Amino acid sequence: MFEKNLRNSFFTKPYTRESIAVRIREVLNGKVGFYSVGLYPASLAYNCAMQNERLNILLAPRDGRELFGAFSDIDLADMDNGIKNKIESISTTNVEKSGRYNTLEDLIINCELVVLSSNSKHIINDVNLAFKLRKKLNRDNVLIACLVGSFCHDYNLNESFVLCEKLNNLAFFSGFHRHGALRNPLDSFTANFCHPDAMNAMLGAKLLNKISPNIQVSAGIHNVEGQYIKAAKNISSIFAGFGHTFHKNNPGLLPTLLTLLLDQCLDQAAYVSMSRSDREDLYTKQPFPITELGYGVQSIVASFLKDGDFVQVRDHTFSQLTAMVADVRGSMMLPVSGNPTRNFQAGEVLAKKMIDYKRCPKGVDEFIEWCEKSGLKRGALEGINSLNYWPYILRRYSIPLNNSSMINLLYMCIMGPNRIKKDVYSVMTTSRELANYCQDSVKSIHSKKISYSLNNIHLQSSIDFLTNSLTDKDRSFSELNEIDFDNPLELEDKPIYNKVIDFIETYILESNK
Repeated sequence: MFEKNLRNSFFTKPYTRESIAVRIREVLNGKVGFYSVGLYPASLAYNCAMQNERLNILLAPRDGRELFGAFSDIDLADMDNGIKNKIESISTTNVEKSGRYNTLEDLIINCELVVLSSNSKHIINDVNLAFKLRKKLNRDNVLIACLVGSFCHDYNLNESFVLCEKLNNLAFFSGFHRHGALRNPLDSFTANFCHPDAMNAMLGAKLLNKISPNIQVSAGIHNVEGQYIKAAKNISSIFAGFGHTFHKNNPGLLPTLLTLLLDQCLDQAAYVSMSRSDREDLYTKQPFPITELGYGVQSIVASFLKDGDFVQVRDHTFSQLTAMVADVRGSMMLPVSGNPTRNFQAGEVLAKKMIDYKRCPKGVDEFIEWCEKSGLKRGALEGINSLNYWPYILRRYSIPLNNSSMINLLYMCIMGPNRIKKDVYSVMTTSRELANYCQDSVKSIHSKKISYSLNNIHLQSSIDFLTNSLTDKDRSFSELNEIDFDNPLELEDKPIYNKVIDFIETYILESNK
């Protein structure tokens, strides 16, 4: 799918003091190009044109697409014509007086940093094309970045992945934004530009930080984690939109729901971080410590005790990138003014239709149909694209089910088998059931079996297990796996939320075999 060991840096070897100094000046005085101009790049360009007289960005719409095609007629009517003309000027070239739109080739020739703004449908082809053009044009020191917010899938290998993990040196640009707010002359925004080499990350952030005084960009090295977070938060944003709409009269539930969505998103990224092939180099082979980029400490690692030793299981260092965490929080908030994110709006649609029909959607196709009839374009719903590949992602990055239980529930609501959807509907729409699900689904399998024992203290097997756990720690965990806690002849009828938890564990584990 990709050429191995693709180099992606502002600097080319051999390095000399003089060449490095010259190159740094070139980069900081260069331009940023955005290829495939959808709603976000065009809104970002509007902010830049509104704030700066001299623009250091260029746009190149995808072939056959209109420059402002992502905007509604109402949005276009509200835009300033002078600003729109400035955006037109940075999107066209006057070579041979053709007046045509810029192409990806034009961006690579004229920019030091090129951001591929395409969604998951086009991003793999665009990445391959960008690297080929860069080589053909002898512009190997142009840095390539992406901002795609969903997982990718290799149909030949039948595996899903985070694009930046396949291409470790691919830069990633992300920050929280509402497209309407980007046209607000007073609002400010934060973003992160991530590249696994600290110097490239800092230069890219400095260059992007110059495009508008309203946009503050910080550097980071966690491109893989950043892209995972964006994909997972787009899914989580659907659930957040559902929760805000369906449970708006349940103020005690929403904080629990939203906190869990945020925490699990970050926990999942921490597992993904541990799977990086370049993880050690990320911290040990930098030109300077990452604390110089704004990280509070060099590393944050979670461990657990195994056979008397602490074993590292999660890397949370990326969570020090404020803009990245703010992106997750912001995408799950209902704004005071303007519209929420498009994935959040998809969650609102899900809630309204589940209220109308008193059931879950029959499948992803029906859910997409609901969204489209509500005015949401299919290509903008990256959260649904990522949800399609969710079981593959859990398997690839060994993400525990108790750290992904909220997205697991949403997956079952939209894409699960019909035989469980009645129970899933009950859990998602009943405040008490959903609160219990939030509490119990985050427990590990061992923790849940201990809880089951306490709930069934009238059984001798439960008494034996609990007494052994207090008197013989080693034996208790071996016996934990021998006790049949799910025997319907012994256990009382389980609540609906527990049935759903058990079904999800069985279903996803079976689908990953």
